Amino acid sequence: MKLTKKLMVAAMAVVWAMPASAQTEIEWWHAFTGRLGELLAKQVEDFNASQSDYKVVATHKGNYSETLNAGIAAFRAGEQPHILQVFEVGTATMMAAGGAIKPVYEVMAEAGAEFDPESYLAAVAGYYTTTDGDMLSLPYNSSTPVLYLNQDALQAAGLDPQARPKTWPEVEEILKALKASGHECPLTTAWQSWVHLENFSAYHDVPFASKENGFSALDTELRFNGELQVTHIGKMGEWAKDGLFIYSGRRNEGGARFRSGECALFTESSAGYAGVKAEAQFPFTVTNLPYWEAGGAPQNTIIGGASLWVMTGHSPEEYKAVAAFLSFLSTSGVQAAWHQNTGYLPITTAAYEQTKSEGFYDANPGTDIAIIQMTGKAPTANSKGLRLGSFDQIRGIIDEELEAVWSGNKTAQEALDAAVERGNQLLRRFERANQ
Repeated sequence: MKLTKKLMVAAMAVVWAMPASAQTEIEWWHAFTGRLGELLAKQVEDFNASQSDYKVVATHKGNYSETLNAGIAAFRAGEQPHILQVFEVGTATMMAAGGAIKPVYEVMAEAGAEFDPESYLAAVAGYYTTTDGDMLSLPYNSSTPVLYLNQDALQAAGLDPQARPKTWPEVEEILKALKASGHECPLTTAWQSWVHLENFSAYHDVPFASKENGFSALDTELRFNGELQVTHIGKMGEWAKDGLFIYSGRRNEGGARFRSGECALFTESSAGYAGVKAEAQFPFTVTNLPYWEAGGAPQNTIIGGASLWVMTGHSPEEYKAVAAFLSFLSTSGVQAAWHQNTGYLPITTAAYEQTKSEGFYDANPGTDIAIIQMTGKAPTANSKGLRLGSFDQIRGIIDEELEAVWSGNKTAQEALDAAVERGNQLLRRFERANQ
């Protein structure tokens, strides 16, 4: 009897020492640092605190290109995360990797999670959705380019500090006045290919590539060496020669120059708002991306940023955790806060309406520009986005050729013709690999 009691006590001690139920843990690999990394970490923290069944572990894996490459390498080694943040130019690559991804619509359906594709902004979700309406990845951080202006710099040049130029000719007059007043950096840009070729083409309703910019078929060809694109890049080449446009780098090196007050005008992602608001020591304006009164402009701009791809090779319980987390990220409260704090677009109509009802746009003029610019017109075959294989490498080619224009070593026509020819070689290689 004494032995039995001792065994019972020991058994109870083991039970008490065990957790009531083990949490299902999932990994999320992402590309964010700085303020965006902090806000992402807060989302993870809030989700983990909101329930006790699941735990998300977020890990930074470098910039967008590095994060994508890390995910590919991990899959090949059988060590892939559950969720991978992939920038929009990696969409075609992920779609082609059929055995590596588990479409979001399947994840949500199998988990029995509430999921209504119609609740997401069409201009955002369409980029990651098949022609049959099936969402392959979840839009996470989606932005579109806008124009930022330093009001103090404009006033010092004798200009209206509240100026909101709509067209490039209007911008040119501002740049000339800034230069005449002694300003050494009237205009700079971030992400030159994304802003000044990819979005430029969509905004003017001219093709960037054939086959609906790659949406309808793999045998697409680049077409961004058309008359309007050549005209725009040629004009920017003139501005570079005259000191009106100062090239800062291929990514977002220009951001620090604008936030410090060194550069007066800045074409950049709407998501640059978070950094500008936090760091700029001057009043600034956010307005529409300028356009030429030609082609179909202004049509609509397209998104940049990234989406969340779910990777294969995990258990049903882990996919339930993934579904729960994606549902959490899609709630209007989470999305409204993300939109308001970062400048990224809200991915749902409910989040947009909540932000509007809270008076955020009235208190922060210009923060609704991105949404209006994206959703003001129904997208056309030229303006719904890009879905091109090897596009990260193609962007590198475009950057190289644009730099030749800014330095005066090539004309706009020569540079864009060369970029199209070189880029098409990569597209043919991608097509052969995925037939």
